[in-house]
Amino acid sequence: MKIALPDTSGRSVDYALSGTPVPVVKLPENPARVVYSAAHVVADPFTANEPSGRPAIDWEKTLEFRRYLAGLGLGIAEAMDTAQRGMGLDWPTALELIRHTRETLPDARVTNGCGTEQLDPADARTVDDVKRAYLEQLGAIQKLDARVILMASRALARVAASAADYKAIYRAVLSECEHPVILHWLGEMFDPQLAGYWGSGNFTETLETVVEIIEENAAKVDGIKISLLDKDKEIALRCRLPEGVKLYTGDDFNYPELMAGDDEAFSHALLGIFDPIAPSAAYAVDRLGHGDLAGFRSTLDQTVPLARLIFRAPTQYYKTGVVFLAWLNGFQDHFVMLSGAQSMRPLPYFTEIFRQADQCGLLKDPDLAVARMRRLLSLYGAD
Repeated sequence: MKIALPDTSGRSVDYALSGTPVPVVKLPENPARVVYSAAHVVADPFTANEPSGRPAIDWEKTLEFRRYLAGLGLGIAEAMDTAQRGMGLDWPTALELIRHTRETLPDARVTNGCGTEQLDPADARTVDDVKRAYLEQLGAIQKLDARVILMASRALARVAASAADYKAIYRAVLSECEHPVILHWLGEMFDPQLAGYWGSGNFTETLETVVEIIEENAAKVDGIKISLLDKDKEIALRCRLPEGVKLYTGDDFNYPELMAGDDEAFSHALLGIFDPIAPSAAYAVDRLGHGDLAGFRSTLDQTVPLARLIFRAPTQYYKTGVVFLAWLNGFQDHFVMLSGAQSMRPLPYFTEIFRQADQCGLLKDPDLAVARMRRLLSLYGAD
């Protein structure tokens, strides 16, 4: 099967599809690695709301995708940045999403983002304002008997004067957590407003702050997700964690190596890229569970160029690539996103994702993917 794809000058070049679909497997209840896919949401394309207004969700398609992920045995990281949290998905809608997923998949492995975005950073005056915002969300999520990821706070980044403020806030919030939570260290490449999080722009200093917070509150911490796109920093943190506290890689560039680990330790995973490459993630971890490290690495290694493309700078717009692949693969009937974010990448980004996804065996219905790619090209006048 062929399709004519334009290059960066607009010249059409024939591309012949060659990928072999990834085998579909379901992970066992206790897989070799704990794996969460940070899942996207499907926007309602028929809403009359302005893109900058209240988010409108297609709940049926959004929950259908979560059933698909759970059917592969993957955990779901709900209402995170992949769901456009803070970039189109507001707190009231995020809570509704958490509730829907909890009711739809009560037995699935799901953890849910708890943040402070109902407090505009510009309106935050003290760390107590941030604490109240965290506790409001924590209480609402725990009322649903749902597990928690304690997300980084833009408001805290704005008002905290030092590392001591971060320690105080996390101590106070963790003391109210009913179950062990996952902390989230999110780098400024994902959210520029989080620059200087933990009280410093120096990694060595921030590492000490994070380790101290975890050690002091170890009974309340299941693990920490680190999203800095720097494998050496992740390994440095991994080596410092108390026994029983997991490291969840959030490194969408180096996840195969970090999950494989070394003689000392390995990382589990909580990744946005495991939304579009979910079949590869499940198959790879299944191989690892059978002692097939080579099969694990070969399956995931071939997806890294696709991941690096989807998450290229400006990294915060990676959600556009995630939803594009969901549309190509028939998980939704349109390529519309909250806040109009489908417009945040150029055409060559999409054509290269198409090629890379094919070569990884991630176009589950090539005929459909080609038809939809041609539809997109016609919108750009390139058909």
